[in-house]
Amino acid sequence: MADGISDAEFFVAVAQAGGVGAGARALNSSPPAASRRLVSIERRLGVRLAERSARRFRLTDEGRLYLERSQALLSAMRDMEAEVSSRGNVARGLLRVAAPTDLGRRRVAPALAGFADEHPELSIQLVLSDGGAEVSEDGLDIAIRTGVPEDPSVIVRKLLTAPMKLCAAPSYLARHGVPRAISDLSAHRRLVLARRHRQISRWRYRVESGEMRVIGVEGRLSSTSGDVLRQWAISGAGLSLEADWDVEADLAEGRLVECLPEVSWEAVSLYATFLPGRPVAPRVRLAIDWLAATFSNDRPA
Repeated sequence: MADGISDAEFFVAVAQAGGVGAGARALNSSPPAASRRLVSIERRLGVRLAERSARRFRLTDEGRLYLERSQALLSAMRDMEAEVSSRGNVARGLLRVAAPTDLGRRRVAPALAGFADEHPELSIQLVLSDGGAEVSEDGLDIAIRTGVPEDPSVIVRKLLTAPMKLCAAPSYLARHGVPRAISDLSAHRRLVLARRHRQISRWRYRVESGEMRVIGVEGRLSSTSGDVLRQWAISGAGLSLEADWDVEADLAEGRLVECLPEVSWEAVSLYATFLPGRPVAPRVRLAIDWLAATFSNDRPA
């Protein structure tokens, strides 16, 4: 059985690399040795797994079946090892995390670097995107995002809640005036965040009675990057509704000014989303615990 698992790992590596030579390089082996091993597996199974020549490598029907079953076997082995190792506190393997661009660069990246220092057997890949990354669609272990995802199959853990602030640069306010009420906003340039292929066309705020109200917003300038909106606001391009964690330094240093500070804009929450497991892989569970503790120390959640 051990030889079968080893052969499955070998065949998956060769098939994913697209040929014996490339597979040999991926496995730190030589092409002749890899070719001999593939022939040995075929002899043991009594079938040809791939049609191959100097320029071509194509799986046979039997090869595709062997690849599919090998991948399932190796996935089951990884799940089993994760279940056993979850009883301890060691993270290993590859952890793929997505986060909003600006927040990811300034806060998530340092937190993950610290987490990697604590777990030498772990590799981390951080994907920065403001397009609303999804764990299942984008092949992630963890997606850090604002707003609860629509996918009911994922598990959600809140990391942080912060107020939203309407901001503009002093240069913009000098040219266009300072808005004094919600009704003034229609006369101002507004910078609008987009998700995938649509603008977030509503800003929500709470009145004294506690009722939430909505104003429609359209902007000539929109972006899927929150950092781009912030930079546009700093350059004087318009008003931007920003999470407090993104602009606190800009407000403190005068690059931006808060407008309508008396308005209670809908707060924004930061969530970690991940797929369920039996149990959840230690690298995922421990990373989320680490991020939650980091943000909790950074500001009250």
